[in-house]
Amino acid sequence: MNTILMTRMSERSDEEGDLSVVTRKKFKRPPRYRVLLHNDDYTTMEFVVYILKSVFSKTTGEAQEIMLKVHNEGRGQCGVYTHEVAESKMKRVSLEAKQNGHPLLCTIEPE
Repeated sequence: MNTILMTRMSERSDEEGDLSVVTRKKFKRPPRYRVLLHNDDYTTMEFVVYILKSVFSKTTGEAQEIMLKVHNEGRGQCGVYTHEVAESKMKRVSLEAKQNGHPLLCTIEPE
């Protein structure tokens, strides 16, 4: 989407009053994605809190609140990011879970 601005050229004394066209591009904000953790019967609550603190930089209180939401409602939102960041965090969670023997599922979805 382009916006056209009309400005007076004051620098040129011989063409005073002429108009110049300046085009500025308006950038659209990139789409955002929710990162979600899903409940399972094997991943410990402590590990979910650890993931939320280490991967998503949540405080202990925030991590416990999200962990309880995952436990009680089946899934919980960890954050909202651009696609690249969301995908990177999802992969990091999956890798850490696998390395620690947990089947914790992490997904992303458009906001």
